[in-house]
Amino acid sequence: MDVFKRNINNIFFIFILSHLIIWTLVPTLTNQNLPLDTIEALAWGSNLEWGFNKHPPASAFFPEIFYQIFGSQDWSYYLLSQIFLCVSFIYVFKFANQILNNSFLSLISVLLLESIYFYNFTTPEFNVNVCQLPFWSIVIYYSWRIFNQNKINVKDCIILGFFGAIGFLSKYLFLYLLSSIVLLFLYFIFYKKIKKFDFKYLILIEVFVVLLVPHLIWLNDNDYITITYGFKRTGLETSNFLDHLKFPIIFLLKQLILLVPFFVLVRLLIKKVKLKINFKDKKLFFLFFVSIVPIMLILITSIITGSKIRTMWMTPFYLSFGVLFVYVFKSQVNLKKLKLFLYGFIFLFFLSPILYSYISITQTDKRTDYPGKEIAMKVQYAWDQQFDNPITVVMGDEWKAGNLSYHLKSRPSWIGFVDQNKVNNLKEYICVDDVCVGFK
Repeated sequence: MDVFKRNINNIFFIFILSHLIIWTLVPTLTNQNLPLDTIEALAWGSNLEWGFNKHPPASAFFPEIFYQIFGSQDWSYYLLSQIFLCVSFIYVFKFANQILNNSFLSLISVLLLESIYFYNFTTPEFNVNVCQLPFWSIVIYYSWRIFNQNKINVKDCIILGFFGAIGFLSKYLFLYLLSSIVLLFLYFIFYKKIKKFDFKYLILIEVFVVLLVPHLIWLNDNDYITITYGFKRTGLETSNFLDHLKFPIIFLLKQLILLVPFFVLVRLLIKKVKLKINFKDKKLFFLFFVSIVPIMLILITSIITGSKIRTMWMTPFYLSFGVLFVYVFKSQVNLKKLKLFLYGFIFLFFLSPILYSYISITQTDKRTDYPGKEIAMKVQYAWDQQFDNPITVVMGDEWKAGNLSYHLKSRPSWIGFVDQNKVNNLKEYICVDDVCVGFK
């Protein structure tokens, strides 16, 4: 049994390493420029604060660490994105082992995720959605450890509070997972009438809140700009009565279409679809709350507010789906159909990078075709002809100015959109159209 488990672990390691290498190499070789959201994160990272006009700070913090190590090497940010994804897969695998008590089925539950395009095709672009992935799976893993223990471990509470806060500081939508877990624990505390409340839960809450305090102060000082931006993205301000029906239906249809390859792979693995649900099953109950409830909550939000839920926002929501479906159908897994499942998995595993490469090479009007490096060289040349000091600041939108911040040799700080007062405070500057560079 130990040999079998070791072999499964080796296969899992090969899968993780293969995914990381392929999805680092493919965009590196086929893209001319980093994607929009990655450039945006690097622009914010050049002038780190506890929040930005669109999002909380975590998605800028991690690219900035990589910039300090690797500089303007595009491949490193594709690698960063894959590291985040692979860490999330590792914790899904660890979680699956505890739920399924079977290394083989745990491996299958992770391989199934490769059929969801959030975990392959869209991953080269490091953004707030990718940034959530490892923290989402870590929070699920440690929530289960706490939920399944007779005696709560203080270390687990600290870890859960810490990574829950980092997840929230990646994107506010992380709150849907946290809310689902809170509902789960409240159910067991009150409905099950637990006589003695364990005050170790307060350690978890304290760690979470303390880590959020600097960002909450920043939010207050900046008129809650990130929250305002989030509402604008949902179209909430212009919603009408029909939107309360239209957007939830569109949301559900999109999710079903996205999950078609996943359902096909699941079907290739099982004998026949036969549901046997035990609502008293503690594991199933937990899986329901971390897999289905967050989606239900975001659907309810759309129904109540009439807001539009953008597809990419759902990136982390399906991380535990493989574990859920394998657990529900584990008694119906047909080992005789394993070869067919593997064929389906391998087909999808290689189809995604092939499609990505084809689109990247054949379509020449994408953001990743932007000549950011060449433009930066021209700006640097024009600057050197007039001034001796280095360029220290850049102003403009996150895309054009962000590209200059990333590609210019002095790595100027992005200080926001062009503002005449800011320009007047510069000792030396050059402005072209809606972008300015200068020495402060």
